[in-house]
Amino acid sequence: MPKLHVLTNKSELKKEQISDKVVIVLDILIATSSIVTALANGCKEVVPVRNYDEALVLQQQEQYQGYKFSGELNADTLSGFIQPTPIALLEAGMLDSRLVYCTTNGTVALTECKNTQITYVGSLLNAQAVTNHLFKNYAKSNILIVCSGSSDQFNIEDFYGAGYFVECLLNTFSHNTLQLSDSAMAAKIFHNSGSSIDLLNLSRVGQLLNNREWQNEVAFAAQKDIYPIVPYLTPHGNVELIT
Repeated sequence: MPKLHVLTNKSELKKEQISDKVVIVLDILIATSSIVTALANGCKEVVPVRNYDEALVLQQQEQYQGYKFSGELNADTLSGFIQPTPIALLEAGMLDSRLVYCTTNGTVALTECKNTQITYVGSLLNAQAVTNHLFKNYAKSNILIVCSGSSDQFNIEDFYGAGYFVECLLNTFSHNTLQLSDSAMAAKIFHNSGSSIDLLNLSRVGQLLNNREWQNEVAFAAQKDIYPIVPYLTPHGNVELIT
């Protein structure tokens, strides 16, 4: 029976065998929700990088001329970059764009998940679409949900997102075809404890964004299943859509 496991933050990847697993990376506030939004609205490619320095190196390379650059460090938008939140990216215009994107947690987690069976970019916004794809293509594979967390610490919003994915997977695969780890079961229970907007607003990052008057960004990321898209990490380390 395939196993379903949840890592509560990206630091746990160091001791986890991932090469044989189907992986879903989550950074609900804000990276994966932003990547999903960009791709759902016409962006052709997202290049996740670990930090500002890596992004600046790409900015100097000829092949990245014409790309948009977006990123943050500890929730502060990087100088000269687009604010790396879903609505801000939409306002910047994503149609036919290509995006280099860096964040404190989510893009780091993505770059650490290159050597898997396959890695998907997940959020509340596209959870059911990813689930349907896994059911059609990887019904017998072990699934690992990776919460990016906040600076290698547990956070509420990613654990809530993991719980929603567990619910979607159980409902789609049927409860008898997946073996849940304790962390997966705990995420499911936590998901059922409250609404997405209430729990995201309770989170430390949610409060930080609200204090910056970015309540609309939190509310946007709290929506479920508005985008029927499946973004994945290519062998080259870029994020594109399954077509």
